[in-house]
Amino acid sequence: MRRREFITVLGGAAAWPLAARAQQPSTQVARIGVLNTGLDDAVSGGLGYRAFVAELQKLGFTEGRNLVIDYGRTDQGADKAFADAATMARSNVAVIVASGSELPLQAAVAASPSVPIVCPDRARLRNEPGAARRSYHGIVQPAAPELAQKRVELLTEAFPTRTRLAVLWDASSSEAFAAAEGTAKALSLQFYSTKLQRPPYDFDATFHSMISDNPQMLLVLSSRFFAPHVSRIAELAIRNRLPAMFNFSAYTRAGGLMSYGIDPIPPWRRAASYVVKILRGAKPMDLPVEQATTFELALNLKTAKALGIELPTSILLRADEVIE
Repeated sequence: MRRREFITVLGGAAAWPLAARAQQPSTQVARIGVLNTGLDDAVSGGLGYRAFVAELQKLGFTEGRNLVIDYGRTDQGADKAFADAATMARSNVAVIVASGSELPLQAAVAASPSVPIVCPDRARLRNEPGAARRSYHGIVQPAAPELAQKRVELLTEAFPTRTRLAVLWDASSSEAFAAAEGTAKALSLQFYSTKLQRPPYDFDATFHSMISDNPQMLLVLSSRFFAPHVSRIAELAIRNRLPAMFNFSAYTRAGGLMSYGIDPIPPWRRAASYVVKILRGAKPMDLPVEQATTFELALNLKTAKALGIELPTSILLRADEVIE
């Protein structure tokens, strides 16, 4: 399948003739920062970060030899994220990798007006002050609302006789939620909102409350607080006979029925290449901004069997990954 990863490169660095030394490994110890969810996150914290570190090693930078990585958490609240980013800036990191929602990008921008920032996945900064605006040179607008609409459409295509849709979301996915709600109404679906607040979330209690509305389908929107618990969410969906749609194929591999979105691993590898270019002197504002235009549909037929359902041929033929 053809895929384009997207990555935003922000910040400033001194110009340097990259071409002359692009293939030469660094002989000095480089220091970078990573603002990300915990390593128990099935997508960015786990798979994505491991791919990132592996790609850095391929490109000549190995942690413990010529590379130090300062890791900051973004799934433990804004105070923790901003504090970790500030510590990175004081440690003179050469670049900060800000992964996930708006929060890590805000924290990285606030930490320093000059440290380059690389975003391996969707991120944006809203209502930024003028001082912050000068600290980056590009922004990727996430396609979350459009993707949420598409996921609702795929659910209705897969289950045309089901009309009761529950949506699991929190404050970080408010725009995607609004788009999903609008699409559901346009498709004459009954729409049931289940908004989680005050993490850590109690998913068992959430599902117990949710099923009182007798939903027939479930859409799980993106949240950094959901990702570490995707296996549990998938398990609860199966237990309650709810075909569920997620946003990453890693969730489908963890037991979710369906997912539609980008493959997060290539963007993390691409992020590593951008970090290495910056470490070797490339000017971040000269590196291209990329945005995803191709997405993948993944299906888990084991989960379908556990739910006692058959997916229509039209959905099976469109799938980019089928887990059997």
